[in-house]
Amino acid sequence: MHPVSAAFQVEEEISTLRQVLSAKERHATELKRKLGLSPLNEFKQNLTKSWQDVQTSNAYKKTQETLSQAGQKTSAALTTMGSAISRKLGDMRVLPLSNSFSHYSIRHSISMPAIRNSATFKSFEDKMGNLKYKVVGPRGDESPADSVTPTQENPPF
Repeated sequence: MHPVSAAFQVEEEISTLRQVLSAKERHATELKRKLGLSPLNEFKQNLTKSWQDVQTSNAYKKTQETLSQAGQKTSAALTTMGSAISRKLGDMRVLPLSNSFSHYSIRHSISMPAIRNSATFKSFEDKMGNLKYKVVGPRGDESPADSVTPTQENPPF
């Protein structure tokens, strides 16, 4: 066989195969249409299957477990901190002044600026501000320091 005729014959076979492939693709598309499978439905099914694969993966399970534990620890820490604050405020609420006044409220013993300027309050305020920043994120160009620094015009109480 001559090389030119062999090349021609290969080209004819390629053309025939393309026609057969095109006919099969049309037939497959028609069958999918009859079955109610649209490209969108196929995409949804693929997405659902992919999400199920992700959820059953070891990495997803480990991440979910770690985040769950972190959430539980954070909740426990906030509960403990809240209890400690409540106890501290309870201790400060009733302080002896003299024999004539056996008990008085925190309002009469410590001014708000004094509390606000105390090291304990500033430390607590910084921690809460940083926690808020991590949970909520910045608003505009606000930094963690901006969100915890009260001003006289806008005190935190």
